[in-house]
Parts: sequence; C-alpha cells; structure tokens
Amino acid sequence: MSKANLLERRSVVAALLEGRKDAIAVGGLGASTYDIAAAGDHDRNFYLWGAMGGAVMIGLGVALAQPELPVVVITGDGEMLMGMGSLATVGLQQPKNLTIVVLDNEVYGETGGQASHTGTNTDLVGVAKACGIRDARNVATMAEIKAFAASMQDVKAGPRFASIKIDSANLERVLASRDGTFIVNRIRGSLGFGPI
Repeated sequence: MSKANLLERRSVVAALLEGRKDAIAVGGLGASTYDIAAAGDHDRNFYLWGAMGGAVMIGLGVALAQPELPVVVITGDGEMLMGMGSLATVGLQQPKNLTIVVLDNEVYGETGGQASHTGTNTDLVGVAKACGIRDARNVATMAEIKAFAASMQDVKAGPRFASIKIDSANLERVLASRDGTFIVNRIRGSLGFGPI
C-alpha cells in the first residue's frame, strides 16, 4: 500500500455522515463502528460490535425492509473479504437505497494488523462490479467523499459501492451502547415501530 495520500478514517466517516438526514447507518466489526459512534451517536446507528462478515447482509435486510430510506453500510476491508458473498446477493437484489462503503487500510485491524488481501491482488471494486453492482468505485479524496455522501441520499439509483483507502492508525475506541436490545429498539422507535 502506498502510504502517500491516505485519508484519516474518522474524517472520512464524519464527512460521509455529516448530511445523513434520515439515513440508517450500519457499522461493521470494530473500528468502523467506533468511527460511526465518533461521528455522533444517532437513533439510526446500528452497531455490529462482533458480527464479522455480517454488516452488508444486515444492511441489505434493512434496505429491503425500508426502501424509502437511505441505508449505508460502513465496514472494513477485512470484514468485506469475510462476507464477500454478500455482494453477490446485493447484486441480485439490487436495492436502490443501499450504499456500501469499505474503509480499506489493507490490514485486519481487529486481530492484530495482519496484512489483508486488498494490499496485494484483491480488487473489491472489481468484485462488486462482477457481482452486478454497477456503481462501484474507488474514492480517494475528501472532495470525492463529500460528493459521494450526497449521492447516498438518492434512494432510486443504488446500490452503490465505494472503497476508500485509509490510514491504519489505531485510534481510541468510541463506545456507544453495546446493548443489542437497546440499539434495535432505538432504531425501531425512530422508524415508528414499537419495541421488540
């Protein structure tokens, strides 16, 4: 990985969620969930503290259940590699309101910083396109991130996929509630449903 021009993960996530309006944000394992919490706890944040490989499928389910709302999944390259088959299902289902963002630092940050395949021969954008996600791209600058963030509000033009190369800094964990029932009921309440 080229160390030049890598973006700082918290700035990326803050920019993605700055104008989120009614969007539901699903955070993948570990750092991406901490990044979403650092951008501001919100009634429509769905934190997946330990469900490696499941973020895109959770996001897909939410997007299919709430087709009028933007749904954004923010996850890391390690989790996306583990759940790569989910891209094929997204490509088949074609949810117009789903955006998938991969924060790619080319390492498995939650298990010790081992190199991931995205630093060598694996092109996640190419995989997403091969799975039928036509709007799949690399995003490399903050200006591109801000433009992409605005497109996430469009619930008629997805699914979208973006891979963003970020630095591999080990940042302080920002912990929102780890109570799964609370998180689910909070999202349900913000959507007008009663508690489970």
